[in-house]
Amino acid sequence: MPETLSPREVFTKLLDGMAAGRYSELAGLYAEDAVVETVFEPVGPRRTEGRTALAERFAQVAASSPVELTPANVVIRQTDDPELIVAEWDYRVHHRPTGRTFEAANIQVLRVRDGLITHSRDFHDHVALIAADGALPHLVAALDGRWPR
Repeated sequence: MPETLSPREVFTKLLDGMAAGRYSELAGLYAEDAVVETVFEPVGPRRTEGRTALAERFAQVAASSPVELTPANVVIRQTDDPELIVAEWDYRVHHRPTGRTFEAANIQVLRVRDGLITHSRDFHDHVALIAADGALPHLVAALDGRWPR
C-alpha cells in the first residue's frame, strides 16, 4: 500500500510542478471536491471548485503563460492542525516576451487530507505578473467601476 503524502510533501510537489511547467499534472494533487480561493486575483474567478475545474484552469495557464517561475526563499510552516500548512515563497519570474526578470511574493494556506489538497487560500502577486506584460493599463480599465472612489 503506497504511503500517503504529508501536506509538506504535497506542497513541494505542487511547487516543483509549477516551476517545471508540468501544469497538466497539478490537478491530480487536488481532491475531487477541492476548493481553491485566489484571494488577490484582480480579474479572473477568485474561487474554483472541483478537480475538473482546476484542470481546466491549469490547462489555460499552460497554453498562455509567458513566464518561467523559479521558487526561492521557500518557508513551510506547520500549524497545530496536522492537515494545515502555510507556505511562503517568492517566485523569480522571467517574462519571456519582454525579457523582464523580477520577484513576486506568494503565500498559500493549504489543507491536505489523505494526500490531496482539499482547500487552498492563495495569495499571489498577480498584479506584478500583469505589469510585467505591460497590461496594467488594461487591468485598470477593466476594473474601472469595480473599485470604490
